[in-house]
Order: sequence, then structure tokens, then C-alpha cells
Amino acid sequence: MRILFWLSLMGILYTYLGYPALIWVLARLRPRPWTSGPIFPSVSIVLAVHNGAALLPGKIEHLLGLDYPNINEIILVSDGSTDGTAELLAGQSNSRLTAIILTEHSGKAVAINAGVARATGDVILFVDIRPEIAAGAIQQLVSNFADPSVGCVAGELILRKECHDDASAAVSGVYWRYEKWIRTSESIYGSPVGVYGGFYAVRRELAVPQPPGMILDDMFQPLSIIRQGYRSVLDPQAYVYDTWPTRIEKEFHRKVRTLAGNFQLFQLAPWTLTPRNPVLFQLISHKVMRLIVPYLMVLLLISTLALSRGSLIYAAFAGFQIFSWTVAVAALRYRIPLLHRVAAPASAMLVLMAAAVAGLYRFLFTRGPLWKIWNSNTAAASTANPNTGKSALPEPFTIPAANDRV
Repeated sequence: MRILFWLSLMGILYTYLGYPALIWVLARLRPRPWTSGPIFPSVSIVLAVHNGAALLPGKIEHLLGLDYPNINEIILVSDGSTDGTAELLAGQSNSRLTAIILTEHSGKAVAINAGVARATGDVILFVDIRPEIAAGAIQQLVSNFADPSVGCVAGELILRKECHDDASAAVSGVYWRYEKWIRTSESIYGSPVGVYGGFYAVRRELAVPQPPGMILDDMFQPLSIIRQGYRSVLDPQAYVYDTWPTRIEKEFHRKVRTLAGNFQLFQLAPWTLTPRNPVLFQLISHKVMRLIVPYLMVLLLISTLALSRGSLIYAAFAGFQIFSWTVAVAALRYRIPLLHRVAAPASAMLVLMAAAVAGLYRFLFTRGPLWKIWNSNTAAASTANPNTGKSALPEPFTIPAANDRV
């Protein structure tokens, strides 16, 4: 039981404290800076949407108003929509818009593949229907491709938290800052294992077709580019705004979908868990361990209770665990204002771990395509538009060719 106790405790501490501290230290001791420059490669924007008629007019207006001067095309793919999205796209007459209407609802991966196949720009920019891109963000994003070793770039997600309950605000606030800190350190050291899927860009010649049904394009695509010998990096000055679910129940369902997608990624792209993945250490430490932590928490409590019979220290630690999780559950269940606010971090952690367990269950027992467990396009309302004024920029230049070997 002592071995079980210490293995469980060390696994949990490594996941949430040890690895983040280690990757931060590595980023300081062995940073890999990359160059950026005033380049203006042609950009193809790809947006896949299913039943997004309510948000799509505003999104199209936003995309057409972007201040980057060298947007080749804006490719809008309707993935088997039944709410008027296809008709709305078919009625667009702007020459910069390209509409692709898929009659069968086959999932985001198939829709993205259709958009990528039509793209002609030097860079493909993937966006989602909710996020709002800040003025100058695309220019800032593509400037990183001045370094020929960079194959994928993601922007800086700013989450709005208006009208969020305390537990959901903890996920969008403390947890997201913590997650960005880890990803930033991974980027400085080499490459992050995933990016925010609502605003990231890749060199077109490096883009890899998504396996049909893939949920996590924002992990599969960057990892595939890293596998080819290039880097995926984050630019903290390329801002994009989004809103995650305002209620912790909806945040739970969002995380279930994402975490089920992790298991699916390992199934559809098993090379990600082999030495053929250059960021295997980061993937296991950052993603795989978090999928294991809920079970380590259970083993930790069981072993602590068993050891508490002959030790006041173990008994106190067991009591602390029981008390903490009881308060977290009570805060979620009864929504007492003060308790809900004080226990928000513990409640958020409990929800995230429960989502990991539910994600595994969904992966194992969902009948039919896994991507059907949740439709992200209609999960939240559009956020307020940031300022997007026009600015005078130099004439476009050709993006530097990616190295054959990096």
C-alpha cells in the first residue's frame, strides 16, 4: 500500500507540478528562438461549419473585414447543414468567398479536408465560427513563417468570462492561464503538443489530410507537421477572442468531447505514441498523464485510507482528501454562492477529471462516429467584435520556402 500510495502521489504531482516546472526550466536553459519578419504570404482561410446559419452572416462580415492585405480566398465548407447554412453560402456573391456544400454530414475532419484541397494560398489559416480575430493578428501570425523551420503557428487565445458561473470561470481563468504557461514553455523549448483550433495557420505544402472522423484537428495537424521535421510555435501577440461555455455543465460536455478525442487520436494516429513522434515526451507528460490522473486519485485515496489505520499522518491526509472532494461536489450540487466561489478551483478540477473518465467511456462505447457526441459550432454564441480597422501595409512578398531538412 505504501508503494501504491507513493506511486499515485508522485504521478499526480508530476502531472500538475513536476512536468510544468520541468518544461519551464528546459525552456529557460535550452530555448530555441525562431525568427519573424515583415512577410506577406498569400493566405487561404478555411472555415468548416455545420448548422451555423445563426452566426454565419456575422462571421462572413468579420472575415471580409480582416485587415490582412493578401487573403487569397475565404473557403466556407458546409458539412451537411440542415438549417439554411448551405443556402446562405450558395447565395454569397463576393468573389473572395468560396463555398463548398457537402450534402452528407461527415464531421469536421472531412469538411476541413475539402477546404484544404481547394486552398491555393501559401498559408492555410484555420478558423472556427465563434472566435473574433483582432486587428493585425493575421499579419502577426504569418510573420513567424519568415523562419523556414516553422511549419505551424497558433495565436494567443483571450477568453471572455462574462456571465460565467464560478466553476466555469475557474476553467476559463486559472486553468487556462496555467495551460497557456505550459504550452508557451513547450513552444520556447521546441513545439507544443497542441494548439487552439479556432485560429492557427500552417504552410500549405505541409498540411496533412485529416483521418475521417478525427475530432482533434488542432492536435493531429500540428503533430503531423512536427513529424515532418518542422516546428509548431505560439505567438503571444496574435490575439483572438473566444468564449467558452458559461455553465460548468456545458464546460463538462466540451471537455468530454476533447478528452474522448485524445483517445481517438491515439487510435487513428498510433505513431503519436511512438518514437516517430519528436515530442513524445511532452505528449505523454502533458496529455496522457492527465488521462491517467483520475484513476491515480482513486488509488491515492484507497491507499491512504488503508494506511491511516496505523498512522495519524495518513489519517489526516485521508481526511483532507475526503473533505476537499466533498466540498467540491457540494459546491457543484447546491450552488451556495460563497461555497461555490471558494471551492471553484477544486470543483473545476473535479469536473475535468470526471470528464477524462467520461471521455474514455464515450470513446469505448459510443455507437457510430465519435464526432457526433457534440457539435461545437452551435455550442456558444458569438463574442463581441474587437476593433478591426484597415491599415496600410507593404506589398506582399513570397513566403520563404520550408527547408527540406530542419
